[in-house]
Amino acid sequence: MMTTKPNTIDEYIALFPANVQTVLQQVRATIRKAAPEAQETIKYAMPTYVLNGNLVYFAAFQHHIGFYATPTGNEAFKEDLSGYKTGKGSIQFPLSQPMPLDLITKIVTFRVHQNQEWAMAKKKGKQSA
Repeated sequence: MMTTKPNTIDEYIALFPANVQTVLQQVRATIRKAAPEAQETIKYAMPTYVLNGNLVYFAAFQHHIGFYATPTGNEAFKEDLSGYKTGKGSIQFPLSQPMPLDLITKIVTFRVHQNQEWAMAKKKGKQSA
């Protein structure tokens, strides 16, 4: 679907058909609501959210939305994700089904807390050195 490399999430979303753009905007709004302090960027040619490190990524494909919450995000929600195709750090949400926005919210919130804990532990480590 993509023919040009986007520089912003708006540019990324604009590359897709209207029906897919709607879904991408829903996913984007869900992430922004769950992590309002996160910065939006493009990494690996995908919309990415950064807060104390990479938080989550998402991408559109022909038949699904790929959602990437790192392996820890998948492990923590293994039961919730049992109905979806998953990989080590990826989840495929079919475009033929409603997006599980509540589940995306839970995963993003989990990742925000995880990254905050990681950042605090890193800061404490530097203070004691």
